[in-house]
Amino acid sequence: MTGFRIEEVSLRRDEIDRWARSDPQFRNWPVVYALSDERDLYVGESLNVAARFKQHIDSDKARLKGARVVIDDRFNKSACLDLESFLIRLFAGDGHYQVLNGNSGITESNYFGRDGYRETFHAIFEELRARGAFTRPIREIENTDLFKLSPFKALTQDQAIAVDDILSGLFNDLAQEISSRIVIQGGPGTGKTVVAVFLMKLLADIQAGDEHAAPERDTLLSEYFVPGYAQLLSGFRAALVVPQQSLRESIKKVFRKTPGLLPRQVLSPFEVGASPDKFDLLIVDESHRLNQRANQPSGPLNAKFRQINETLFGRDDYKYTQLDWIDHQSRHQILLVDGAQAIRPADLSTDAIEALVESGRRAGRFYPLTSQMRVKAGSDYVGYVRGVLDGTVTAPRSFENYDLRFFDHLPEMRNEIRAREAEVGLSRLLAGFAWPYASRRDRTAVDIELDGLQLRWNAVDVDWVNSPGSLEQVGSIHTIQGYDLNYAGVIIGRDLRFDQDRIVFDRQHYWDPRGATNNRMLGITYTDDDVLRFVRNVYAVLLTRGMRGTYVYVCDPALREHLRPFFASGVSTTPG
Repeated sequence: MTGFRIEEVSLRRDEIDRWARSDPQFRNWPVVYALSDERDLYVGESLNVAARFKQHIDSDKARLKGARVVIDDRFNKSACLDLESFLIRLFAGDGHYQVLNGNSGITESNYFGRDGYRETFHAIFEELRARGAFTRPIREIENTDLFKLSPFKALTQDQAIAVDDILSGLFNDLAQEISSRIVIQGGPGTGKTVVAVFLMKLLADIQAGDEHAAPERDTLLSEYFVPGYAQLLSGFRAALVVPQQSLRESIKKVFRKTPGLLPRQVLSPFEVGASPDKFDLLIVDESHRLNQRANQPSGPLNAKFRQINETLFGRDDYKYTQLDWIDHQSRHQILLVDGAQAIRPADLSTDAIEALVESGRRAGRFYPLTSQMRVKAGSDYVGYVRGVLDGTVTAPRSFENYDLRFFDHLPEMRNEIRAREAEVGLSRLLAGFAWPYASRRDRTAVDIELDGLQLRWNAVDVDWVNSPGSLEQVGSIHTIQGYDLNYAGVIIGRDLRFDQDRIVFDRQHYWDPRGATNNRMLGITYTDDDVLRFVRNVYAVLLTRGMRGTYVYVCDPALREHLRPFFASGVSTTPG
């Protein structure tokens, strides 16, 4: 399906009048348009674009001097809404412009002939790119953190229901001046981070009463842009708490490019605890990674944990966790959690996570996310991986349209990951923490040596996936949790082995410096079975990073034979 054209016009009244007289479609036909200057951009759709442009001239959009209008004789309202959302997402991911739109009207609806229209959309993108509106191709944009972590996302049905219910409850609580706690639970790839970022942008737009942000049509979230809601958010102070450093820095980059959001709104738990001012709302992503009182990564952080407890509660009682800091420092909390992604003894305990979830259920403020947004194999694959690792899945199964392969030769898996990188990008090697990190101190040192292949751990901790040289390195759980890949090549080290019909933990091959540390403060000694739960969680996270496929290599011979049938949708063996 082709036949579109792109008209360019200056946003001046005389120019628009002349332009509108030249073709009746400018006055009575569904079109999509983009207004821009050197820095900012706004995407819209209209049945009478000439009249719409005059409205923009009388608003603050008048500073956006140039307009590009996409016209096609086969366009209808549904196609235009779809193209509008398509372009907003890609402009935001490209990062060349600040996108002035709100995110409440982004759609992903099906309609008659959508596949054919989507072919046209890609051709429209290429024409806009040729005219300088985009700086890189779609594949590269879709692989960026700006795209993946953007607030301009079409929500799944369960995400949209959760967001609508959350806003309704939050505004009721604000009107009644009562505090609240909301709990959202979801497994890997269900879009917990998407919901967190989406909510921050949506609340900022409602608070500002921003005319750019208010949807120009009825949507599930339109009601929150009527008078009254902005008043409830007057002086409202919200922040997003992200425990993992790498993910936190990536989200800050997104906030820096998003009108209405600021990087300083993305905080670590320590920054929340040390804040002299309280917050109206804290949204906590990956709440299971909040820490209990335990040995921290550095001496200064150990001292800071104590100081924050003393400041907030008057004493350093070991019972206080970072979740208690969140509660103390905010009147409202939205906590996103997946207990099966706790990966260290310092993370919130299983009991604390279960109590958190139960508190949400009791209050009627608990929302499960189930739709799988990452792995093309679907949510069944996530449950399958976890079941294989804990022994509850005993029969292998295959997953249609998902590239799941088992390798006996690591160099071959590395070569296949390189090939996928050349094809679609975002393909990396990952491993459990089964080797010491010698290259941390000596950049010439080799960390992992297998099958004649010498590899090093990730050279950087922040934004490793996009860093130079990452294709030749191996990422750890601490660089990849919360991120998407297209293909993941996962090395299961000797920290797991197979013994007497079960997967067991081997402590002598586990090198995470705080992954098995006993908690002297709380009097907890972690047995091998205790640490096994964390290590299984680590590998479950690694094995669910790949959107298009996962490749698996296992070091322990007995475990290799046990896992082979479970990950051998396409079996690969030693060459020759």
